[in-house]
Amino acid sequence: MSADPHLVAVLALDGVVGFDLSMPCQVFGTARLPDGAYPYQVRVCGVTPSVNATAGGVGYYRIEAPNGLDGAEDADTVVVPGVTVTRRAPDAVLDLLREAAARKARIVSICTGAFVLAEAGLLSGRQATTHWKAAGELARRHPDVRVDPKPLYVGDGRLFTSAGVAAGLDLCLHLIHRDFGAAVAASAARATVMAPSRDGDQAQFIPQPPAPAASGTLAATLAWMREHAAEPLTLAGIARHANLSVRTLTRRFQEQTGTTPAAWLARERLLLARHLLETTDLPIPAVADRSGHGSAGALRAHFARELHTSPHRYRQSFRPRT
Repeated sequence: MSADPHLVAVLALDGVVGFDLSMPCQVFGTARLPDGAYPYQVRVCGVTPSVNATAGGVGYYRIEAPNGLDGAEDADTVVVPGVTVTRRAPDAVLDLLREAAARKARIVSICTGAFVLAEAGLLSGRQATTHWKAAGELARRHPDVRVDPKPLYVGDGRLFTSAGVAAGLDLCLHLIHRDFGAAVAASAARATVMAPSRDGDQAQFIPQPPAPAASGTLAATLAWMREHAAEPLTLAGIARHANLSVRTLTRRFQEQTGTTPAAWLARERLLLARHLLETTDLPIPAVADRSGHGSAGALRAHFARELHTSPHRYRQSFRPRT
């Protein structure tokens, strides 16, 4: 390993999300080796000396970029923070990213910074993620990109994309772990008052509204299913409540909710389990029982399949213990 610090260039583009810009500076800038040395040098680089920054799209303020884009030309890692997606990145930025990829620098996007990577053609044919609210638009604009809105971050060693806000913190800590090991990453996490980073394949915790209750003939049955979601409901029992045959129930369910009775009920049970994990200290087996999963094993399997995490880790994310 070279004695020279690993150079991280963070791009300050017009419309940058202020948190996404400052966060990698903070995380990489506070990392320390066991001997006290700083393993990273961080530069903020921009097309212009100052840019408009936004706080999540609410209001603008000015941020100064002390380095031009030439400050990123020899960077080991180039970070593209989240930006306003209504504007296209300058050609000079796209050229910089293509050149960085050609010389095998590591390229990282946070949140909607993935749009810039896609505009540069770097995500073509690759899996990528971004903030779940922007994933549909990224897929629409760049159908050649395999957009996955669920993971916190994905990467192949040279190119990484992350979801929004805190997921960028997780990715930066993950990169420190890759570069300098678990101890240095843990030290950086403590310095930034963060828990150790979550795995990238953990799902974004997208707020899920209750599954819609159809306004047609199934409205009363859907309300009844939601009220009794913790009970061992059967397809035949649901059909009896709706006063329909199983075949007719299945057809009307698809017409009115866009899914099957089993899938609708599974979603309701997952929502109920998430609510119990977020708001109570019930043991995992009790959460499984009260949410209709039957057993802790079934609950863990459901969480692993849908959220790519465990009930215990999910609870820790929302109810950290002091």
